[in-house]
Amino acid sequence: MNHEFYRQILNKQQQAEAIPSNKEITAWALQVIRLLFPEQSKKVFISIGQLQDEFARLQDELLHIMEGTKACAEGDNKHRAQGFFNSLPELYRVLNTDIEAIFNGDPAACSEFEVIRTYPGFFAISFYRLAHSLYVHGVPIIPRILTEYAHSKTGIDIHPAAHIDEYFYIDHGTGIVIGETTRIGKNVKLYQGVTLGALSVAKYMANTKRHPTVEDNVVIYSGATILGGETVVGHDSVIGGNVWLTKSVEPHSRVFHASTVKVLKKSED
Repeated sequence: MNHEFYRQILNKQQQAEAIPSNKEITAWALQVIRLLFPEQSKKVFISIGQLQDEFARLQDELLHIMEGTKACAEGDNKHRAQGFFNSLPELYRVLNTDIEAIFNGDPAACSEFEVIRTYPGFFAISFYRLAHSLYVHGVPIIPRILTEYAHSKTGIDIHPAAHIDEYFYIDHGTGIVIGETTRIGKNVKLYQGVTLGALSVAKYMANTKRHPTVEDNVVIYSGATILGGETVVGHDSVIGGNVWLTKSVEPHSRVFHASTVKVLKKSED
């Protein structure tokens, strides 16, 4: 390796933006989620005072993370941290609707405890909802770190800017992609391999709606791909497996992929 290569790497090192490690950021998020859902933790609090102290500590920790992040330099980080923690009761309420949707919708779920402790769909949703709240409160970069952590753990890729209403149910989940400008209504169920994506990824479209809208009470089965910012899946519709959809469908629609399966006898091979 020559001197110029070392010089390039040194310049990169000196120009790197300050930010705490992903491990520190995700550890903070896990603490928040485990505080809300002790089913994921061994730690049990026995008084309201202890809980108040723990929430205050985690608020201070979020402020510390933002103060150590160059991208957060513009704006009032104390106000952002307070806003996020003030919104936790609503975030908790919505997460409980997600748990209810998963438990009621999956015959294999034996208890809400099982959903909270073991289901990758709930893990991804909880990280998304936490990250989305930070995003709404104007926190940069950190929300994306959190959803990409959940992506790495579950195979479920949800952009923190996507808007997802309550009673959201992810079944199995591996391979799901939900793009930045996606809007999802109430009581929507997605199976593994679903993509809610963009028709085009040109950079000039960054500030436009590029991803679809899914209205209330929609089920989208595995492998379906729905693309485009003008594409709307009407309420109470069912999108079958492996469907490729780039146009809107009316409410109460049933959309299925037509395929032909032929079984040959061995003598016909």
